[in-house]
Amino acid sequence: MERITEKESHYNHLEQMPVMQILESINREDQSVPLAVEKALPQIERLSSVTAAKMKEGGRLFYIGAGTSGRLGVVDASECPPTFGVPFDWVVGIIAGGDGAIRKAVEFAEDDTEQAWIDLQEYDINEKDILVGIAASGTTPYVVGGLKKANENNVLTGCIVCNTGSPIAAEAKYPVEVVTGPEFLTGSTRMKAGTAQKLVLNMLSTSVMIQLGRVKGNKMVDMSLTNNKLVDRGTRMVMNETGLDEKAANELLLKHGSVRKAVDAILTK
Repeated sequence: MERITEKESHYNHLEQMPVMQILESINREDQSVPLAVEKALPQIERLSSVTAAKMKEGGRLFYIGAGTSGRLGVVDASECPPTFGVPFDWVVGIIAGGDGAIRKAVEFAEDDTEQAWIDLQEYDINEKDILVGIAASGTTPYVVGGLKKANENNVLTGCIVCNTGSPIAAEAKYPVEVVTGPEFLTGSTRMKAGTAQKLVLNMLSTSVMIQLGRVKGNKMVDMSLTNNKLVDRGTRMVMNETGLDEKAANELLLKHGSVRKAVDAILTK
């Protein structure tokens, strides 16, 4: 397969560029990313729909990846509980090399074809669940091996990659291929490819949670009240929905622990 993500940058002699030219060039490349994601919307829709269907039946969403891709999966998974008020085991992000690899690269962790499935066993992954492999290249052995074993064990599979015709997309039942092209810094897929993966993950988890009823109107009514900013936001939401003043809305919110429960307590009286 041709790894477009590894192709030579359209720019050269970067060290000789003025800073503004560097920034303008990176920005110019970044502007192409949403357009690449747009072309993959039908694939994202299929993956989102089947993921929501699985989760409605009690399944969980797992992400696996290495390096930047693994970190992006962990970030998306970790943000679902506070944003949507879901249990921490509904969306799980696993990175090659373990949690320590989130901060510091673990040498050759991504080259082990067996380790992903071993890591997934800690969570008792089963045929109710769905596994999404994330890899810019589409070739990461850790991810290929994990998807292959998942398929063998009747676990539904998807992927997010940035090359076409990759081994990972071939293994995934619901592939998402976002072709972002050569990077400004040749081969540095933390740039455009990473941005594309982040955009797709935003779309996937948010659209799934909406389908699961974790959003009302356009509000995060189940968000966790983990800091003052979120308590203030939740208070305003309760005020808007119920007509209560700020003090009463705040007390009701803190009593019930979420906007949804606070509003329901008033509206069902």
